[in-house]
Amino acid sequence: MKSLKKKRRIQVIALASVALVVSTGLIGYAMRDGINFFRSPSQVMAEPPQPSEVFRIGGLVEEGSIIRGQGETVQFVVTDGGASVPVSYTGVLPDLFAENQGMVGTGSYVNGVFQASEILAKHDETYMPKEVVDALKEQGVYKEPGES
Repeated sequence: MKSLKKKRRIQVIALASVALVVSTGLIGYAMRDGINFFRSPSQVMAEPPQPSEVFRIGGLVEEGSIIRGQGETVQFVVTDGGASVPVSYTGVLPDLFAENQGMVGTGSYVNGVFQASEILAKHDETYMPKEVVDALKEQGVYKEPGES
């Protein structure tokens, strides 16, 4: 009688373990496209990602680089002080998007141009995304707000 209870317990534990492994695998599979890694322009130029890879890029919009094309297409260059990456975006830009201001874009790097599907801009004069600040500090370009 005791061996039957022990056998049943082992079967339940084994079944629960298998269910846990399968559910973890399914969650990982479902999230594979939902994770966007952040890269600075220097990282993109050093190791260009595959055209199918979706990631985030951030930095400062270079002065004099904004070119408005046909319709809602805009081209500009984003930099972290060490490297610059051309960006192409079709859509409505945020109101606070401007030259020498921080931005983060989501998209992919195709044929030497970052094709953005989304552009985010800072929301006030002092805010800049942490990833962008870290990338600019790494390049020695970042200045704290209020510094000259």
